[in-house]
Amino acid sequence: MVQYPMTATGAAALRKELERLKNETRPRIVAAIAEAREHGDLKENAEYHAAREQQGFCEGRIQDIEAKLSHAQIIDINKLANNGRVIFGTTVTIVNVETDEEVTYKIVGDDESDIKLNLISVNSPIARGLIGKMVDDELTIQTPGGAIEYEIINVQYIA
Repeated sequence: MVQYPMTATGAAALRKELERLKNETRPRIVAAIAEAREHGDLKENAEYHAAREQQGFCEGRIQDIEAKLSHAQIIDINKLANNGRVIFGTTVTIVNVETDEEVTYKIVGDDESDIKLNLISVNSPIARGLIGKMVDDELTIQTPGGAIEYEIINVQYIA
């Protein structure tokens, strides 16, 4: 069985989305289908076909979320002792050795990742390079532009 690692925050966000899909989106789509049926011939009824397509996407997403939550491995970083080691859920500040540019990332599950918010997937090349390392460790990360050397300057165990 595949386990989906996720933070407690990520699991809560998925539950919220599931609740919204089941209690708001699904009933709205069902009503739209019923209304479109009243317009007659379904073969040439674009509203009906659009609503059915939306229903398919909605039901697919509901199944996807339910499957992930049922196989979730929720890791609450607040309950773990900070020993300075980079693990799933930690917030890590690294500095580019060459340019002195600092960046802070939080290592999260695939569904939670959002590079604009500096949330990187545990399966990303950067996260894979960071996992298991400690403060003051240096590491080299392969990027599309070549290898970049980083130093870990801070590891936080915060949600």
